[in-house]
Amino acid sequence: MPPGDRRPRLAAARSAGQVPRLLLSVSCPPHRLIGSGKKFREFCVGDVENGRAAPSQEYERPNGPRRYEGAIMGPNEINAILNLPISRELLNRDLLRMAYVAKDGTPRNVPVGFVWNGSQIVVCTSKNAPKLPSLRRNPMVALTIDTEVHPPKILLIRGRAELDVVDGIPEEYLQMSGSGYEMTPEQRVVWEAEVRSLYDGMVRIVITPTWAKLIDFDTTLPTAVEELMRQRAERENA
Repeated sequence: MPPGDRRPRLAAARSAGQVPRLLLSVSCPPHRLIGSGKKFREFCVGDVENGRAAPSQEYERPNGPRRYEGAIMGPNEINAILNLPISRELLNRDLLRMAYVAKDGTPRNVPVGFVWNGSQIVVCTSKNAPKLPSLRRNPMVALTIDTEVHPPKILLIRGRAELDVVDGIPEEYLQMSGSGYEMTPEQRVVWEAEVRSLYDGMVRIVITPTWAKLIDFDTTLPTAVEELMRQRAERENA
């Protein structure tokens, strides 16, 4: 067994019902570590196949304090995470929570309907929505899509919002609202007429992901817990 390889022990513990199935990390470069110490193995989401991961590369950490790097990920790394089966399931949900910084510098976190078009998240809102001046001032947002059951499945996305003012009702708004409500064909006709009479136009908030992380508490964990596991493994193998 290679030094530091704890998978057999984890497998035995899982069989005994003691711990869930875990991978030390499946999203990089945000989990690329630098600092003093021994070599370590880094797991990348691109190596994940059938629920298993293999170390992609070993790195020698330079001297200095340990820290995380990689607040912005590459497009391939983002796509790899967003194309995971659980991520696709979450991206098909009706609501997400969007966090942004208000004009007074304090945080906001609002639930909004959305559509995932395969590369961007689209949120439609009224032209007088209070969040629009804030997003014009600071377009960076953080999104959370999760489930209500325990353990939850959580998709975290950071990105940049662009505002697209359109006349009429965007197709994405009809799509997201139509999928979230059970309506008969007759009810939908009435609903669409009401919507078109209320809004003379809307704003499409188009969010391009710059970072993503999936937490399912099975193959992935919160970053802080992953770091504690690495530290424990280093102590055990010192």
